[in-house]
Amino acid sequence: MQAKNKRRICILTIIGMILLIPFIAMQFTPEVRWALADFVIAGIVLLGFGSMIEGIILKIQNRTYKTLLYIILIILFLLLWAELAVGIFNSPIAGS
Repeated sequence: MQAKNKRRICILTIIGMILLIPFIAMQFTPEVRWALADFVIAGIVLLGFGSMIEGIILKIQNRTYKTLLYIILIILFLLLWAELAVGIFNSPIAGS
């Protein structure tokens, strides 16, 4: 199998494992309540950021730029996730 396909399978596996965390938590506590839409949106966000990481891996050769892009991407991901979860910026997409 090519490295590109292995990387994609790895990204999809990690996304699935991340989405399993709230699914399993929902089985044990009523405090975690995700609807199907929540899982779909989280999957889309994770898949988008996973695809961006793969794009950085494939397209950017300079290590400094790669590192900088990874840091920016992680910060953007965390800000979007926090906005979707609790609405830190009070935007129309805010959760809760």
